[in-house]
Parts: sequence; structure tokens; C-alpha cells
Amino acid sequence: MNTSVSVIYYTSKTLKNGNHPLMLRIIQNRQTKYISLGVNINPKFWDIKKNEPKRNCPNREAIQRLIIEKMKEYTDKIINLKVEKREFTAKSLIDKVNTPVKRMNVNDLFLQEIAQLKKEGRIRYAECHDYVYKSLLKFNKHLDIYFSEIDVQWLRRYETWLRGEGNSENTIGIKFRTLRTMYNIAIKEGYVKAEFYPFKDYKVSKLHENTPKRAIVKDNVIKVMNHKEPVSNSSYNQLAIDLFTFSYLMGGINFTDMARLTGENIMDEQLVYRRKKTRKLIHLPLHPKAMEIMNKYKSNNSYIFPILSSFHKTEQQKLNRIHKVIGKVNACLKTLGNELELDKKLTTYVARHSYATTLKRAGVSTSLICDALGHSSERVTQIYLDSFENTQLKAAMKNLL
Repeated sequence: MNTSVSVIYYTSKTLKNGNHPLMLRIIQNRQTKYISLGVNINPKFWDIKKNEPKRNCPNREAIQRLIIEKMKEYTDKIINLKVEKREFTAKSLIDKVNTPVKRMNVNDLFLQEIAQLKKEGRIRYAECHDYVYKSLLKFNKHLDIYFSEIDVQWLRRYETWLRGEGNSENTIGIKFRTLRTMYNIAIKEGYVKAEFYPFKDYKVSKLHENTPKRAIVKDNVIKVMNHKEPVSNSSYNQLAIDLFTFSYLMGGINFTDMARLTGENIMDEQLVYRRKKTRKLIHLPLHPKAMEIMNKYKSNNSYIFPILSSFHKTEQQKLNRIHKVIGKVNACLKTLGNELELDKKLTTYVARHSYATTLKRAGVSTSLICDALGHSSERVTQIYLDSFENTQLKAAMKNLL
């Protein structure tokens, strides 16, 4: 892309006072656009040959400074666009330079995003953002700052402070990823220019440490699934085992998504649901034993499992109920794990990890199954479910029992 920017003493236009305006001429791929510098000068004060105001021109230094600043503004924008390999025209270049950055500080954007997440029913995400918001407030004392003020040095100070507060590596990573998300929103909404983005140089990916694997071997999974003796006096004993089994057999589905399943999620002998956390649509062939478990809990309740009911109408009510039940279920599983002398604390989440590792150890390609224990994000964990052909997945799931 051939682009030129130059100052023009625009003699084609004469004002009532006899002056001519100063213009910037932008040529991009033979397309020419002019933009006024807001200054007009009498011909006797303009040096045509040198293309600059004469020494006796009133406000000469201010005019020269204006020319230099405007030229730099446009040439800098052109360089950035070319470095980013972004297409532009003379008109779009002018628009990009002259579109003012809307003002919103860090405090207000965080509060706006938290309110929006709550409105969308994404309560856990709202709580996560609020958690980071409060951490930033504690660190910086106030957030009446603009995103352009958050540079690499600011981020390093925040990281050092978090370590001093005793935060783990992964906790620090979560806070920085949330802050990075907010910065990206600020850029998208025009509250800060992309050129100020500090995360090109400050890499959030370094803030990660591997956590201990939570999977158990297939033989131990089967012991859990086949356990008949009561593990405690809790009425949640069998439900705990059934939910663990169902999760293991059905793609490692997590507790929140199991709790929300209804009859509408069963389609043509498949389990079809959208993950609450990632909004990814999941299709899985129904394992026969998983179907047995669902039939066992058939009732007038629209939900498949006896966790939620018609009483739980609001998102907060559902979250509160799920939190209460998962605590009781995991308490039962912990007791069961101790009775079976397992080497890991047994929870519903262990079923998810065990699903992935069992198939992996059975020889299923790691490009199709993301081992949730060793990989870095939930997004990657879901990729294998989408990329599996159902016939492949159905055959692979024979390895689960």
C-alpha cells in the first residue's frame, strides 16, 4: 500500500479575508483526501518554495508545531496499521485518527461489566470479575484511572503485590486473564487505543503451574461405580455414585451441567447440551449404563436428576442449590474414596479427569481427547468433544467399562 501524507497550502480555496487554508493531503492507492488543519494564512506569510510559514508569519512557531504533531499523528497511525497488516483507505485513516477515544475509567467499566454479566445470568463470571475488581482496588487504593495508565510496569507491580499477598501462581494467572479481558473490552469499545495494550510485552501465559493430576485408574473407577455398601448415613450416597458414574460415562460432564439436564437434552440417543461455562454445544452418544441411570431418576420433575426443581426459578437460586448439593455429594464421595483406600480425594470432578485419561491410555488420539489434567484451559478440554466423529467417539467409549 503506497501512502503519502503532506502539508498543502490550499490555494484552490480562498477565504473572505483573502487567506488560504492549510490542509493535510493523504494519498492512498491513488485515492486523495484532504483534511483541514484549522489554520488559514495570508499569502504574504507563506513560503511556497519551502512549503512553510515565513519568519514574519504571526504565530509561526505554533503553526509549525501543529504541522509536526499532525504529520506525526498520521504517519504513526500508518506505520501501526502496516505493522498489523490491516487494510485501510485514505478516508478510514482519517476516521481512525480523528475518532476521539471515549472516556471511561477502569472502575466504571468493571462495574458495568459485572452488572451486564449478572443481567445475562452469568453469575459465576460476575463473581469472578468482582473478585478481581476488589483485588485491584486493594492494590491501587482506587480505580479512577484510565486503561492507558495500566502499562507493563504497572502490571509488574501488581504481580509483585499479589505474590506478597500469598496468591498462588494459578490464582495470579486468573486475575491477570480477567484484567486482560477487561482491557480488550476497553479497546473494543473505544475507551483506550490499541497502541497502549500492555499484554503484547507482558505475557500472562507465564502465570501458570501444573496442578496435581486428579484422575484415578479405570479399575478404581469401576470400584466406585459398583460399590453397593452404604458409605455413610447420608441420603445422598447412591446419588453421589450415580452422578460420578454418569459424568465418567458421558464425556466428563461437570456437576453444574448435569444438574441442569432435562428431557430436552436427549435427542436421537444422544446427549446434547450447551456448557454453562463455555457455551460450547456438546453432542455425545448415550452410553447404555448412563441411560439406565437417567431412567432410574425419572419423575414428574423436568430435570433429569433430583438436584434442581421448579422451585428454583432464578439463576441465584439454582446456583445456591447446586452449591449445596455438590457439597453433600462430594462429602459422600470423599468417604467412599477413603473406604476404597484410593490415592486421591474423590470428587465429581475426578470423574471428568478420569474420563479423559482412561480414553487417552486406551490409545485414543490426544489430538481428539484433551487430557483435562495436563492441559491449560477449559476451552482446550472441549475441543476433543467437538472434533470427534460420533462413530469414533462411540467406538472409543467402549473402553470406559
